[in-house]
Amino acid sequence: MTREEKAQVIAELTDKLKENNHFYITDTSGLSVAEINKFRGMCFKGGVEYKVIKNTLIKKALENLETDYTSFGDVLKGTSGIMFVSEDGKIPAKIIKDFKKEDPEQRPKFKAASIDSDLFIGEDQLNALAKLKSKQELIGEVITLLQSPAKNVVSALQSGEQTLAGLVKTLSERE
Repeated sequence: MTREEKAQVIAELTDKLKENNHFYITDTSGLSVAEINKFRGMCFKGGVEYKVIKNTLIKKALENLETDYTSFGDVLKGTSGIMFVSEDGKIPAKIIKDFKKEDPEQRPKFKAASIDSDLFIGEDQLNALAKLKSKQELIGEVITLLQSPAKNVVSALQSGEQTLAGLVKTLSERE
């Protein structure tokens, strides 16, 4: 690969990383071509783009971003592939976990991830990433929490109308 080609790959990868605020780095070494194709198929079905890229090119592209990715230096060894997703940051984690269930050697290995500039490094972070809630889920929960007290007040007022009306009637009958 010539310098110009490398520069072009780095520029494209930098743009891709800027576009997608969620990306995962995995190690698919040891997988056969058929297994990698199966993994790519699972990624495609989940709306995730998967690319195998040289570690040095990934490092150079990460250096071009505002976030400090120097902690990724230790994981960028061996074979590395990047999973890009723009919407839900937990989809790649679920794909990796689902693929691992079928693989006796528990591959692919999770190396690192960046979710909205938060860094997750190491295989032990995969379960936490799979449980992350999307922005839409969090907004829905907040709206539900905000609506709950209002619904309680409205229902109390509605049930109170009958009680209040009965109380007024009883008081008016006394006089």
